[in-house]
Amino acid sequence: MRIVVAPAGQNAGTTQRLDDSDQPLGPPENTADLAATIAADEAAHRPRWIWPDTSRIYPALQRKRIRVERAHDIALAESALLGYAGRWGEPTSLPAIVARSRGEEPPTEPAVTADNPDQPRLFEDTDDGLPEDLTAFDATLAAYRRQKGPADQKAAYEPTPVTRRHLDLMIAADSAGALAAAEMSRIGLPWRADVHDQILTEALGPRPPQHTRPAKLQALADEIAARLHTAKLNPDSAAELIRAFQREGLTLESTRAWELKRLEHPAVEPLLTYKSLARLHTANGWAWRDSWVQNGRFRPEYVAAAVVSGRWATRGGGALQIPKAVRAAVVAEPGFRLVVADAQQLEPRVLAAMSADRGMTEAAAHGDLYAALAEQSFKGDRAQAKVGLLSAMYGGSTPAMATLRRRYPDALALLEKAATTGESGGIVRSVLGRTCPAPRSGWDGGPERQAMQRARDRGRFTRNFVIQASAADWAAVLLALLRSSLPDGAELVFFQHDEVVVHCPAEQAEAAAESIRQAAEQATALVLGRTPVRLLLSTAVVTNYAEAK
Repeated sequence: MRIVVAPAGQNAGTTQRLDDSDQPLGPPENTADLAATIAADEAAHRPRWIWPDTSRIYPALQRKRIRVERAHDIALAESALLGYAGRWGEPTSLPAIVARSRGEEPPTEPAVTADNPDQPRLFEDTDDGLPEDLTAFDATLAAYRRQKGPADQKAAYEPTPVTRRHLDLMIAADSAGALAAAEMSRIGLPWRADVHDQILTEALGPRPPQHTRPAKLQALADEIAARLHTAKLNPDSAAELIRAFQREGLTLESTRAWELKRLEHPAVEPLLTYKSLARLHTANGWAWRDSWVQNGRFRPEYVAAAVVSGRWATRGGGALQIPKAVRAAVVAEPGFRLVVADAQQLEPRVLAAMSADRGMTEAAAHGDLYAALAEQSFKGDRAQAKVGLLSAMYGGSTPAMATLRRRYPDALALLEKAATTGESGGIVRSVLGRTCPAPRSGWDGGPERQAMQRARDRGRFTRNFVIQASAADWAAVLLALLRSSLPDGAELVFFQHDEVVVHCPAEQAEAAAESIRQAAEQATALVLGRTPVRLLLSTAVVTNYAEAK
């Protein structure tokens, strides 16, 4: 069963049940308590909810401890379908969808503002900007019906247009991801503030007063200044550092680590140490903890499918880049465990499956694909094999490229076709149909050298897009399957690109790990079809996140 739902301000809304042919089973029902209606219908029918925007509706349900199994997110579906039609970046609100259906210019998306605390409400209004003759409910139902129609076959970009089944799978996975994102934002990642404080104190010294450096950072700053023979020097200022090194007779274009490492000067070593510790202090120090960790949980706001490749993002907190230095602070609660699953060498394995390259498929049968490539083609030199393949996927240039083209012709041909398509202004797609943005108007104009550079840059982008976005397809389907198959008491608490973390009672840990493995196998079959390539997931049952690495 499917149920269309549209909030109508305050706690009210309208729902209507649809049959398997998407025909109404009765007239729309207005309800003064939409949350209670959703909770009752979820318990009785477990329908697929059809609503304008999960990020605006589901968090309110989560605050009432209401969990839904399935949804169709109108906004995410619209984004995917617009992208498929080569129209990335157009607004996806209900008013915009209505305007497009009427051949009108979509309105500018309204800015998001905080609710008036004197007028508390559960749901945000979703009909702002709609024509007077159309309610939010009617607009939601009409948008859903348009989205379930045939894909836009006029957008026949390379590679061959995907089937409607693939598009539907991508939309369903993104919608499930939006549900998971709201749930993870509410649940949070277990975080021990005392362990975090110990890590910071050992690395930086005691917590300093606000707007001052920790003791170890200040000592390093003084050492750097002394070795550069400068009385006052701010090592956080690239401009000051470049001038100080110039006075020492050394030229720098930037203060990036790789460029500093080329220099022979006694200030380089303490400066590199300073930069590493300063990054920890800024990105995950005491101020970060005060802002983002409450009641033993780190709660960022996850945004599903926020990146053009389909990867997730977060609004603040940097949750998708928890550095190894602070992972020991992620500690399971007493009697619980963390089940950490990491997809090993995901993108190279996706490349092997997509290209069906015989040699790379054989290499992917091994636990370490890079080691297998090294034995096949690089006289056992794993580092050369890894750098060569990553360069091929990201548009770099190494001596290994000639060997890769000779030994793995189908894999390299797939990448180079994507790059050529991008260089000529074309559009490429992932396995499920996620489509890269078209180049901006006039992108290939101007001086010839600049135009050539922009073409090369776009070719590097599209070369990797087909692999990265297809890997994101697989990860999205994995997450959707896993969300509905975990044992009772197990909760998803972290997800980033190719890794998931589940928090569960200790006795459920092995069952949760098995759920992850089964979800990975099903995701491979659904996204990549019949392929001998296995997308391997290493799983570890640990008490803190650092133990999994």
